[in-house]
Formats: sequence, C-alpha cells, structure tokens
Amino acid sequence: MPRFYCPQDLLPGALVALPANVAHHLHVVRLQAGAALTLFDGRGGQYAATLVEVDKKRATAQVSAFEAVEAEAPYALTLAQALPEGAKMDWIVEKAVELGASAIQPLAAARSVVRLSGERADKRLEHWRGVVVAASEQCGRNRLAEVRPLATLAEWLAQPSGGPVILLSPRATESLAGWARATAPQAATLLIGPEGGLSPQEEAAAVAAGALSLSMGPRVLRTETAGLAALAILAGAWGGV
Repeated sequence: MPRFYCPQDLLPGALVALPANVAHHLHVVRLQAGAALTLFDGRGGQYAATLVEVDKKRATAQVSAFEAVEAEAPYALTLAQALPEGAKMDWIVEKAVELGASAIQPLAAARSVVRLSGERADKRLEHWRGVVVAASEQCGRNRLAEVRPLATLAEWLAQPSGGPVILLSPRATESLAGWARATAPQAATLLIGPEGGLSPQEEAAAVAAGALSLSMGPRVLRTETAGLAALAILAGAWGGV
C-alpha cells in the first residue's frame, strides 16, 4: 500500500489536502480516487486513508483510522558523518534511515572535500531532510530521523552527546562488535570521518572529549560504508531493527 508523509494534523474522519509533491506522484503513477493509502505525520503511528480526488497539482484523502504501528529501535543512534564528496551524503542519509538511525549530524572535517556554508548549506540540509522523508515512506518508519544543521567537528565535540560517542578507527585495538556485545543497548553516536579519515589531531580531540575508539576489523572501509556497517553491527548485537 502506498505510504506518504503528511505533515499536517491527521485525525480519523478528516479530509486532508496532501502535499503538492505527493499529489504529483499520485498523478504520475495514475492512482485513482478510491485507492487505499497509508499516511503518517512523523510523530508516531500511521493512518489508513482513502484517496478522494487527484490531479496534477492537488490531491485530497479521507482519513479513516489510526494504527499504532512503530518501526523504531528501543535505543537512539546518531550518525555523525563528516561530509563526503559528491552525492554520497544522499546515499548515506537514505541507508542510515533504513537501518534505524534516529539522527544524522553532518560535520565539516579537515579532510572534507565538500565545503558548505550559508544558503548553500541550508539548501543541502533541506534536501537531506527530503531524503529522510522518502526513505521513511519506503522503509515503514513513522517517525522522521532528525538531520541536524552542519557543524564543525570542534563545535560538535563541545556539545553534550547524550550517550557514548564511538570513533570508528582502523587503528583502534577494541572491536565495535565486542564492545556492543558487552554493553547494554543505549543511545550512542557513531563518528565517521570523510575520505581519508579524520586527521590525527581530530581523532585526538575526539578522544580527549571522551570518545571511545573502536574498530570494525582489519579492512579500511569507505566513508559511505563505515557508518552503515556500524549501524548494522549495533543492530545485530542489540536487536530492534
């Protein structure tokens, strides 16, 4: 059944105007009035609905019932990802949502090739939030992962983390999998460097701020692979995904 994010208040019995991008999608795929839909507002649960009318620019749906369906892990994982080059961040955000990340923190690191600031940074932030919506519609999550404003590594390290910060480093002597098996499920943050990794100075600053340096084995993973592999390792050890 098609699932769509609808940010306005959803109540059983209400007739709601669907977002313009949803109306356009329904028009393109030629879904007809009377079709069953699932809507969610990002605050938990979902709503059964029926498409009432649709054209190229607008669509309305009748909400029929609330369904207390959740697909969230019982612990909150944040992916603190240093900006990679090109469009890799889109893919990282999409897959992090599928793997259950509750927040994504883009970081500007010393070796980040991409440099964002001002209006350009704001546009990318809104774009990534759109990626979160699309990924949530596809994978069945009814709560939207937060995409936080871009920060430098130093700015981010100065903020409270709300749980252990895990620095993924091939030079670490303790494994992430071993740590996870010995640790109760809890809120945690995974810190991933860009292409070329974090600089030695950045790694030292993270450890000085309390980060745990952990490894995922002898192979050096690409930046777009490392965080996603780490999310999967924690899900395998802690369950919930």
